[in-house]
Amino acid sequence: MKDEQESSRRSFIKKLTTATAAVAAGSGLLANQSQAKTFSIQKRLIGNSPNDQVNIALIGAGGMGTQDTITALQVPSVKLVAVCDLYDGRLKDAKTRWGADIFTTRVYKEILNRKDIDAVIIATPDHWHQQISVDAMHAGKHVYCEKPMVHAITEGPAVIKAQKETGMIFQVGSQGVSSLGNEKAHELLKSGAIGELNYAEGFWARRAPLEVWQYPIPEDASPQTVDWETYISNTKKRPFDEKRFFRWRNYTDYGTGMAGDLFVHLFSSLHFITDSVGPNKIYASGGLRFWNDGREVPDVLLGTFDYGKTQAHPAFNLSLRCNFVDGTSGTTYLKLVGSEGSMDITWDKVTLKRNKVLTSDDPFYLDKLKKAGSGYAERKKMLPPEEIVYDAEKGYLGGPYDHMNNFFTAIRNKGKVTEDAIFGYRAAAPALLCNDSYYNNTPMFWDPEKMQLIKK
Repeated sequence: MKDEQESSRRSFIKKLTTATAAVAAGSGLLANQSQAKTFSIQKRLIGNSPNDQVNIALIGAGGMGTQDTITALQVPSVKLVAVCDLYDGRLKDAKTRWGADIFTTRVYKEILNRKDIDAVIIATPDHWHQQISVDAMHAGKHVYCEKPMVHAITEGPAVIKAQKETGMIFQVGSQGVSSLGNEKAHELLKSGAIGELNYAEGFWARRAPLEVWQYPIPEDASPQTVDWETYISNTKKRPFDEKRFFRWRNYTDYGTGMAGDLFVHLFSSLHFITDSVGPNKIYASGGLRFWNDGREVPDVLLGTFDYGKTQAHPAFNLSLRCNFVDGTSGTTYLKLVGSEGSMDITWDKVTLKRNKVLTSDDPFYLDKLKKAGSGYAERKKMLPPEEIVYDAEKGYLGGPYDHMNNFFTAIRNKGKVTEDAIFGYRAAAPALLCNDSYYNNTPMFWDPEKMQLIKK
């Protein structure tokens, strides 16, 4: 593997030198070695509208489901036919937003029984993802299911089985996976841009009430306007509780905490970029530090993960952090660190930083050694890392559009999606095991190839 990586590294340096020189020739970019070099990531051509229309329905019309649908309708020849939700106010809002002719219902199986619907977006609370996904595929519907794919690791095999049995297109909605930023990072890593990967880290920071799941509760919330009995029918029975319905991410019966909501994005991107199938050891710690509003999940979470050596990558470590008590407005990011540099990755930008290291076969370096041997010494300078920024071109529609477009393209072409059920489960499992580690105060062991929990 090291011989291949060394060959890739030399190839990358050669290409980088040629490209940088070509750009610099017209701009004087090499005049200052500390100046960042910026290149555009080419935006995708959308092309002509496909002739074959795809009719969709939304199941779960909260904030994320609404945004997913808005994105889906930006893709040419996609039409919204129906909306399902357990709260009457969202059904009313759907008709206001998308037209009075939209079919609305509280019963998701009424959506699946309709012959005029080709695909569904599932954006319900996490505890309904598995059942509705399986039912939808067996009803002949293609599925775009919000992340995490499942609420517990025991649920993943059923979704994978349903996708294999039915042959339906199934895409997990970690929106940034199909982005230009992730694709560029994958290309750079494989070309040897940062040498041998040894460490990665990711971070999410939030503070505003909406961002930390203190979602607004409608004034008319009641057992009459909310189908509470259906909502809790697959979990513990409780009296009506508007917080548990509208702020469901805060409660373990329905949500998957910070790991399931946010870590899973970072796992998805990391696995796409590195071609990894996941970690084999997971440990998490954290606590409820600030938002003492009755929630059952922590507002600060730290996770550490061991990734073993595979054909795709060397062994490396990952650390993830999530902070809902952030006073500095920290930036969300994913960073990959290698033996010769690092990459900061977002959905539309990659910043590559390379160490300035003289190789032993550099003639200038050999000449310096000779002079040093004859008593000559020269004070060295502090040199910053070489920084190269890859930005998406103007007009780029963003990672969420790319991911949704990938879904509809696969439907039309009977092709493959970026994040199918197996990929989605391998991203969800380590996130869900973070929760198990946190609550049980113990490391969790996972076989990412076989997708099985290892008990020690």
